[in-house]
Amino acid sequence: MLDLHDYYMSMALREAQRAMDAGEVPTGCAIIDAREEPRAKSPVLGLAHNQVEILKDPTAHAEVLAITQAAEALGDWRLTDTVLYVTKEPCVMCAGAIIYARIPTVVFGVPDAKRGGHSVFQILDHPGLNHRCDVLPNVRADESLHMLQLFFREKRQQKKL
Repeated sequence: MLDLHDYYMSMALREAQRAMDAGEVPTGCAIIDAREEPRAKSPVLGLAHNQVEILKDPTAHAEVLAITQAAEALGDWRLTDTVLYVTKEPCVMCAGAIIYARIPTVVFGVPDAKRGGHSVFQILDHPGLNHRCDVLPNVRADESLHMLQLFFREKRQQKKL
């Protein structure tokens, strides 16, 4: 199963690179249709990267954009048979969108120790909410972390100049 997660996370990592190339925080997301077997051939329903700066929209996170694409592809806002892959742990806003979309499984790369919707605020498995997700963290976390560190290092260097 981990090989499948690696495969789909590689798609999210490519999207994160697209974000970084565009000057966005390098976060990428892929959502697959989990009804198909074998899952290595599962259709990709949503594929996006952060576009906050490009769109001048604080909600244009990779997860939100991919959820919108997946809902359109399925013709339903309930994404009950999907898996969401994202390079960085979803923030509170994205975790809320994941819950409302009824996504059952979230696989992410690097945790966000300050703003993580799962590790800090426990939104993805909060007992008071009507939906909870299975969460698999740290899939290809080193690559996600490296990209984030490189991005913010370059931003700090630009600021000094």
